[in-house]
Amino acid sequence: MQSGNPALNKSIFLDAASGAVFSRDGNAMTLNGTVNKTGLLLALVVLGAMFSWSRFHGAESLPAVAPLALGGALAGFVLAMVTAFKQRWAPLTAPLYALAEGVFVGALSAIFELRYPGIVMQAVALTFGTMAVLLLGYRSGLIRVTDKFRAGVVAATGGVMLVYLASFVLGFFGHSFAFITASSGVGILFSLVVVAIAALNLVLDFDMIEQGVNAGAPKYMEWYGAFALVVTLVWLYLEMLRLLSKLQSRN
Repeated sequence: MQSGNPALNKSIFLDAASGAVFSRDGNAMTLNGTVNKTGLLLALVVLGAMFSWSRFHGAESLPAVAPLALGGALAGFVLAMVTAFKQRWAPLTAPLYALAEGVFVGALSAIFELRYPGIVMQAVALTFGTMAVLLLGYRSGLIRVTDKFRAGVVAATGGVMLVYLASFVLGFFGHSFAFITASSGVGILFSLVVVAIAALNLVLDFDMIEQGVNAGAPKYMEWYGAFALVVTLVWLYLEMLRLLSKLQSRN
């Protein structure tokens, strides 16, 4: 059973560890190492976000910022795919992904902030607050990752991705699922559900990383685990932005 995050698959960590022999010289994946690298990647996301944010000076600068958002999103997607298939490259591709995703997130956040002042700090606080609560619940044993839990989150995540994909394809024909962006009751309910699913993916991520550590996965998998956590955190942050914008647009 795998994590709902496509980058965090139990078999990836186990395959990386299989057949490998690690001595006590620090060549195996550790939890502290993964935490440190997650912090570094998040710092790079912030650095990239600051770069694109500084280029935004109001609606008149939108033509200059839009390419940054698009370029960051495309570069981040390509680097994420490369990292997912070439885990050994994670020490190089994960930092590059974090920078590219930061540029995208920063540009998008600036646009949201222009329309809804204060929304970015609210989304950041909610994202990391959610992560802290779920990590505490997981480490304390209040949240247990069972096979049914994994299956439910994976299925729900797949359903959300299919809805987004279908809406994207329909957009080429002048149609879309209005509830994805609408501030109606149904639209807000949809965003709440997606935020919950994204948050639960963090729990699966914690569990997969812990299993990788216990399996003795190689050191480079610390970068891969950190990369996967950042993928989920960025998704959760973007969904928080969407939800908060819907709520504020009703005021």
